[in-house]
Amino acid sequence: MNVSTAYISASTNRYSGASDVTYEGTVIFGSSNLIGLWDVSDDDEGISKMIPGHDGVVTCIRVMNSQSFASADDKGEWTSFANFTAHKQAISALCVTDEYLVTGSSDATVKLWKLPQDDSVVQIFQTISFSGRYPLSLTCARLPQSNNLVLAIGGTDRNIQLWTRSETMFVQAAVLGGHEDWIRGLSFSSPEADGPLVLASGSQDATIRLWNIEVFKKGAKSQASESLSDDLLDAFEESLGDFGDTEEARKVAINLHLFRTSTDGINSSLFSVTFDALLVGHEAGITSISWRASNANSPTPTLLSTSVDSSLILWSTATVNTESKDRTSSIWINRQRFGDIGGQRLGGFVGGVWRPDGDEVLAWGWSGGWRRWRCESHATDDDEVWEEAGAIGGHRGSVKSVDWSPSGTFLISSGIDQTTRIHGAVPRTDKPATWYELARPQMHGYDLLGTVFLEELKFASIADEKVLRIFEAPLRFMELMETLHVSQFSENERNRPMGASVPPLYLSNKADEDGEVTIAAPEMRRPFDGELASVTLWPEVEKIFGHGYESITLATSNSGRYIASSCKASSPEHAVVRIYDTTTWQPVGEPLAGHSLTVTQIAFSPDDQLILTVSRDRSWRLYQRAEEGYRFLVHESKPHGRIIWDCAWAPEGDIFATASRDKTVKIWGKNDGDNWSCVSTLKTEESATAVHFTAFDSQQKRYLAVGLENGKISIYSSVKSDTSWTSKMAITSDFGHVSQINRLRWRPGTGEQFREIASCSEDGTLKILIVQIV
Repeated sequence: MNVSTAYISASTNRYSGASDVTYEGTVIFGSSNLIGLWDVSDDDEGISKMIPGHDGVVTCIRVMNSQSFASADDKGEWTSFANFTAHKQAISALCVTDEYLVTGSSDATVKLWKLPQDDSVVQIFQTISFSGRYPLSLTCARLPQSNNLVLAIGGTDRNIQLWTRSETMFVQAAVLGGHEDWIRGLSFSSPEADGPLVLASGSQDATIRLWNIEVFKKGAKSQASESLSDDLLDAFEESLGDFGDTEEARKVAINLHLFRTSTDGINSSLFSVTFDALLVGHEAGITSISWRASNANSPTPTLLSTSVDSSLILWSTATVNTESKDRTSSIWINRQRFGDIGGQRLGGFVGGVWRPDGDEVLAWGWSGGWRRWRCESHATDDDEVWEEAGAIGGHRGSVKSVDWSPSGTFLISSGIDQTTRIHGAVPRTDKPATWYELARPQMHGYDLLGTVFLEELKFASIADEKVLRIFEAPLRFMELMETLHVSQFSENERNRPMGASVPPLYLSNKADEDGEVTIAAPEMRRPFDGELASVTLWPEVEKIFGHGYESITLATSNSGRYIASSCKASSPEHAVVRIYDTTTWQPVGEPLAGHSLTVTQIAFSPDDQLILTVSRDRSWRLYQRAEEGYRFLVHESKPHGRIIWDCAWAPEGDIFATASRDKTVKIWGKNDGDNWSCVSTLKTEESATAVHFTAFDSQQKRYLAVGLENGKISIYSSVKSDTSWTSKMAITSDFGHVSQINRLRWRPGTGEQFREIASCSEDGTLKILIVQIV
């Protein structure tokens, strides 16, 4: 058997340095303790791979060269070709040069590491103490007309420290003040041959400052002052409006800082640092800044900034004619503004990066999803046309459940980020269909723990509350799926609301007959991340009450007629399963009693005649269909030594499986009468947390997938005439997960040679894997 990846859904961590782009156009980003690879040079193919290795949450990633990159986490470790603890606390900033790797940490130190030229050990070069202040941003560059390095450090002291290499150590060269809040972003531009090195600094005070570093020449300050005409200064003050009377405006001045560098103690150069410009345009704190790479299409220096005000701005210079002596000067203006209007929507942008060719900007938000804009035209800087393009995203935090629609067209997932998401494969011309997130039907106020499809366009969900909620697809979703050629629907299914909206407090989704939304719904393409959160909601059509405590699990019958649910329980009174009729939403019979602790999983038999339940009390119970509801049939008291996490029926209904923390999966078959006994026991290396069967193939062989607490997925096979199971393959972290598997579901209706399985995990990722049966 072989395995390959069809789809990966993953979010990006909430750190402004948690992503970087290689020279070839691959975005490398941190997702929980994993590192994801996304090739943006390919046309919207999505995430290609998730790389394990970190024990903590990845906070920083920096590309070193075409073959390697460095990554750091909140446990103080960084890794590329080496892996060791660099700091005692979380690493908050990282930058790389040809010779050095620089790390900043919440232990109030910045450390410089000498990179080896071979396979030798990475060695610490110098430690800079911040005396209780925390470094938040780092950047390095070569000084103008010099081979000397300059290191810029920004942090919680609101100042920028410049350090330069002098003989054997880095020494402090200058301290640049002016910002009124923490400095979140620093970036050096690529200097022209005789031009200055420009340092951009972005702060939580919502401003960006530009600093020019150049070889000092006598009279340079006076010449700079003379070049600013009174007309230009008056125009600048007028543009500030009310801002011009504040303390910040009074600090807008050309302050000169001088420092000297020395490489061998004899030759030295004198450099100056001058404040050049103040960029005001964001309404809230700056989270990241980055310079555009110089290219023939856009020679004008351009700066990218992201903010928690949900906007992304491209800044560049514009030539302004002055009346004084017919001279011209340059000022920085807001060339392009992307994102959302309204300010701080969903937490804004966390960080942003350029594609190496400068023709794309990419930014990720507070919820972990990416947004992407492409430059479609290069006539001039003023005439650049930018269009938004598709990007990636995923649940932020643990993904608790996945379920296929009856036809296998759609996959629904839910997670502790309080969202449910629907994924589907979009056909493409001359290329295989590509999986995308197509809708975000529910955005809730509680962590979502489970979702199941009742019909192709209807699902039920449970959250960390006592209510079970039912949702039905709006007309807008159906029309979009038909436009994308994902699915087709009959005319009698179209009598439904156009869309849905979220009322205050996120209590439920309300049907919207007219489909009026603040953002136009996509018509000929899949929705982008900003639209998923606003125009793809499904109306809530029913609420079901009954349990006394928060919900734990739910299941639906194969006919779609019944739905069953359970809740948290520490006594037999609440350790019951409640069944409801989906045509009337009324209870069916009496609650199914018998367990003494929380029921962890429920499964209907293929013919819906039996209901299987497993519990924290280490037992399983079977209930049989009766005239009014279901009645108790048989149980097995403590067949496992620990909690039973999951259970599943084989599609033929002749056997079922139970998975337990005791590191076993047991297969149960029917004996004479109504007795069921264990016919096979599978021992696993870690706790078994998820199980699911496939149907028999033409060779009378079926497969069982077992998910483990360590993230591995084991595949077993058995033939109809034999009760023994053979281990076929183990899917490790290269294709699987690195944390507990919460749910496994084989896709219905897949072929003989290739079968697809969906998995979700505590590591925050959702995957669809293609298993090739050899």
